[in-house]
Amino acid sequence: MSRTVFITGASSGIGAACARAFAAHGDWLVLCARRRDRLDQVAKALHKEYRAAIHAVELDVRDADAVARAVAAMPREFTDVDVLVNNAGLSRALVPLHDNEVRHIDEMVDTNVKGLLYVTRALLPGMLERGRGHVVNIGSTAGHAVYPGGTVYAATKHAVDAITRGLKMDLHGTQLRVSTIDPGLVETEFSLVRFEGDAARADAVYGKTTPLTPDDVADAVLWVVTRPAHVNVSEIILMPTDQSSVTMVRRDR
Repeated sequence: MSRTVFITGASSGIGAACARAFAAHGDWLVLCARRRDRLDQVAKALHKEYRAAIHAVELDVRDADAVARAVAAMPREFTDVDVLVNNAGLSRALVPLHDNEVRHIDEMVDTNVKGLLYVTRALLPGMLERGRGHVVNIGSTAGHAVYPGGTVYAATKHAVDAITRGLKMDLHGTQLRVSTIDPGLVETEFSLVRFEGDAARADAVYGKTTPLTPDDVADAVLWVVTRPAHVNVSEIILMPTDQSSVTMVRRDR
């Protein structure tokens, strides 16, 4: 039986990999991202390969009104959302808190925390009305530990962990499920975004080691969602074998 899956940050990385995994599974997709051109490329490729039914939405999750409009404007055949994958997120800079620019603080908090809350809040009423649904948050190992220079980012991912646990309590007694997938080192555009296009610095993050791929994370998301309805996988911490903590990564490959 196919599901309707709503994915934020779907234009690249983990979001695009999740879209591919669910498309291969025969599910219907609502794909959201800020970069319309990249989003359309993902949607076109998935439709061509899997004949996937896709509704693509240019959306900045930081804009609460835009989120509400996007949900209200979904075509009728896509409105019964079964799964929400809150994937949109980013980090900016790797500096002590007092050196963070205000714009970077705002962007991380507004995207990683407030954006997640806006989208979840917009889709939960429909899930509750239908008596089914699954919210999957993409967290991070930074939601369990902190590291120098990553104070703000880690704070936002600690917030995602708290939201995940609190939301499950808010939904106690319903059939809705809530999960978080918390990956460690994953080779995506994450570091390129963090370092504002400095490709050499971004590449060094993944150098001489074997990080996770976006598909590894998407596999975990799909596995969680496809458990029997009475099973709620609350949390998965996913790290490459070369990583033993947030700051311990083997680099002799």
